[in-house]
Amino acid sequence: MFSVLPLPNRILSSLKIAKGERKDKTKHSFRFRLCRTESHTTDIHRGNESAAYSKVQTRTGKPEFFSKFAGADGMFPHGTSPTQEVARKNKELPLIEGLEITALAAEGKALGKYNDMVVFVPLTVPGDVVDVRIRNRRRRFMEGTVVRYISRSPMRAEPFCAHFGVCGGCKWQNLPYSEQLRFKEEQVRDQLTRIGKVALPPLLPIIGSARTRHYRNKLEFTFAPRRWMTYEEVATGGAIDAGAALGFHIPGRFDKVLDIRECWLQPAPSNEIREEAKRFCVAHGYGFHDIREHRGLMRNLVVRTSSTGEVMVIVVFAEDDRPRIEALLGHLQQRFPEITSLMYMVNTKWNDSTGDIDARLWSGRDHIFEEMEGLRFKIGPKSFYQTNSEQAYELYKVARSFAELTGTDIVYDLYTGTGTIANFVARGCRQVIGIEYVPEAIEDAKHNAALNGIGNASFFAGDMKDVLNDAFIARHGRPDVVILDPPRAGVHEDVLETIRRAAPRRIVYVSCNPATQARDLALLAPDYRVTAVQPVDMFPHTHHVENVVRLDRIANR
Repeated sequence: MFSVLPLPNRILSSLKIAKGERKDKTKHSFRFRLCRTESHTTDIHRGNESAAYSKVQTRTGKPEFFSKFAGADGMFPHGTSPTQEVARKNKELPLIEGLEITALAAEGKALGKYNDMVVFVPLTVPGDVVDVRIRNRRRRFMEGTVVRYISRSPMRAEPFCAHFGVCGGCKWQNLPYSEQLRFKEEQVRDQLTRIGKVALPPLLPIIGSARTRHYRNKLEFTFAPRRWMTYEEVATGGAIDAGAALGFHIPGRFDKVLDIRECWLQPAPSNEIREEAKRFCVAHGYGFHDIREHRGLMRNLVVRTSSTGEVMVIVVFAEDDRPRIEALLGHLQQRFPEITSLMYMVNTKWNDSTGDIDARLWSGRDHIFEEMEGLRFKIGPKSFYQTNSEQAYELYKVARSFAELTGTDIVYDLYTGTGTIANFVARGCRQVIGIEYVPEAIEDAKHNAALNGIGNASFFAGDMKDVLNDAFIARHGRPDVVILDPPRAGVHEDVLETIRRAAPRRIVYVSCNPATQARDLALLAPDYRVTAVQPVDMFPHTHHVENVVRLDRIANR
């Protein structure tokens, strides 16, 4: 059994609501200046990794610390470096010896205490005893990185991915899944009580994911001309193949990409498609995009798979080089006939966002299908769909159960996306109305309703706080039940006020961020009481958790 660390006061304060301001400030990242020796940087840029390693080893005295977790430029995944110092004081960072890790904390970290001060340490689990190099110190807490493991916790699990600790994803592979679920459940309880300060019924036991590997239906990979090298490679000296990469961004480094050999998140043929795309591009001299220099043809590769076995592949190019585009897409089409939808985009911008870029169809359909309880859902290149298809079904069943529909209800599904929940509950109510910001998603929602023969669903596109107002409710009918499934930032204060005035008898709040959910529950507390709480794990081996809350209107309000 382990404890849950409460969120620091600075994070709690960031959740307080300034009128009209609904930014998601709960994601706390620890930023600090980096101080590296000029000679070390010069050695790296000149390709003299051995000289760089020698200088790092001289300054730190503990080269084993950096094995696996540092790149060729001496930088670590979260922006640290072996020669890093506290910027303002320019002093050597302290070393804490024999620190016992006692608890898990927010954002996938673990912690111990040193002289009554909390020390956050990534890649550790409760029961570890470690030497820690402090890399960031604040008034109430410190952050550090493991220099040496003195003893390892019996709670530890063996990570199954070769990229664990460098990639930045699946940070809890070193923790048994049962312990992951235990922490997520306690995290939900802690945040709802401490931030929301509302009375809660006993939490229902968290619903774990039946599949803990290969559970994602969408991944996006990035091309880069030079792969991220581990410090272990740098330390060997000599010539190093720092060739092109197709993989994931190093956390905190927009311009650094880890070349992925095998990812355990998405089922076949995801790995095979990624590897073949890279092999073909390297063999035929395709340039991989350098985000700093803004050159190189290949930018991104998106693979979507569905529970129906269909596959969508989207290749993003930096220029409209027709011969090379046609050659690559033609090869992928021939090599992987199972691809249902093969599309491409041309992104000439300096950033990787593609929300404003049309996807062009190369072969197959411009969509794939998901299925859930006999319903079919069209998924386009920009459609939002829960990335764990099997667990999404469990999540939506909870939401429908909490709604307790009578068959005569008017239901508002706010932040409806492609109308998945709206269509899922439509058969149990008189009318369902979905609202979503993205016009393309609303078009998909309408198509999904028609595809499934649902005639009692209406969908509207626009900013939620602008669309959902008293006039809209007067025109479409007062809701008996409101279902909320907002982004991580939570619900805008104006939207919550509109809901309170509409006075539905029940609200079902689905959240991917229990901290902002708790904040919103506090605003609804004068009129609604929480009657059920159900955590659902959508993302095994990460700290993320979904939570569903049922609120019932207080009598005589």
